[in-house]
Amino acid sequence: MSILFSPLTVRGVTFKNRIAVSPMCMYSSQEGFATDWHLVHLGSRAVGGAGLILTEATAVVPEGRISPHDLGIWQDEHIAGLQRITQFISENGSVPGIQLAHAGRKASHHRPWDGGTAIFPEEENGWQTVAPSALPFAEGSPVPHALTLEEIEQVTDAFEAAAKRSLAAGFKVIELHAAHGYLLHEFYSPLSNQRTDKYGGSFGNRIRLLLEVTERVRNVWPEEFPLIVRLSATDWTEGGWTGDDSVALALELKKLGVDMIDCSTGGNAPHAAIPVGPGYQVPFAAQVRQQANLLTGAVGMITDARQAEEILAGNQADMVLLARELLRNPYFPMHAALELGDEYSWPPQYERAKPRK
Repeated sequence: MSILFSPLTVRGVTFKNRIAVSPMCMYSSQEGFATDWHLVHLGSRAVGGAGLILTEATAVVPEGRISPHDLGIWQDEHIAGLQRITQFISENGSVPGIQLAHAGRKASHHRPWDGGTAIFPEEENGWQTVAPSALPFAEGSPVPHALTLEEIEQVTDAFEAAAKRSLAAGFKVIELHAAHGYLLHEFYSPLSNQRTDKYGGSFGNRIRLLLEVTERVRNVWPEEFPLIVRLSATDWTEGGWTGDDSVALALELKKLGVDMIDCSTGGNAPHAAIPVGPGYQVPFAAQVRQQANLLTGAVGMITDARQAEEILAGNQADMVLLARELLRNPYFPMHAALELGDEYSWPPQYERAKPRK
């Protein structure tokens, strides 16, 4: 059996293979509620055979949405629609996971197909964004409100409440979104954090919010369920966050009960020079895995079975998270198993279409 299709057990949860659906925003919610789109989108990837199905960035507060159309879990009324999805995913042999997020200063934007531009607070469907410091993401972007100490505490409260709702909704994995220039990343990156209080300045102060959120979530998340953190392992910008910083942070997260680091990069500097190419973020997953002795997930232009298998066989990561490739082909795992020569059961409804050797 290939490593890609070998099971992975983390705490009390076993993933049937090492393929995860990376969180991908669908911008198809109404007031944060899951719709039939989410059921079909996520459900089809479960039917396709991925071991872990992660939702898109799911906002813990309304102002934490990237757009007015983002998925949310800031109120109990959101639970029922998500339960329908987690039940379907579980019934089809995959593990349902949720990414909890707050977009910080990169919130309040139009959907990509509506232009993707910022919606200023005074405009229709816009709102005041927040951040560690009153620094806009890019020239001409809205200036965010710098969070007060009381407001920071409210953020941690919101993540804790969202974790409790995630459990009620039937999720078995939580991923905290601390990447891509969103709020938790904004705090730990020196590019966006110019605070002079206990949440700014030193490395220990800048990572404080993420550690506090992690501790609060882990305390209410069942011991038998995994907790993942997605980091931007580098800002790709001089004076910004680095791979070595990520290792140091991963070691602190490990102490708090984090089970895996999902290693992405970038998103906090609009003009960063990013060397995009197949597997370009994998070295960071390898670095964190080796130096922090922690499970990692690799992501970024992983598009074929043999590439994924080589990443795992080379001890660079323990899981691969696919995004665009699974948009193009929800049944990638089925075809990957055939390519790697693994025995793999197709859903009985599709068995008649399974290619024969």
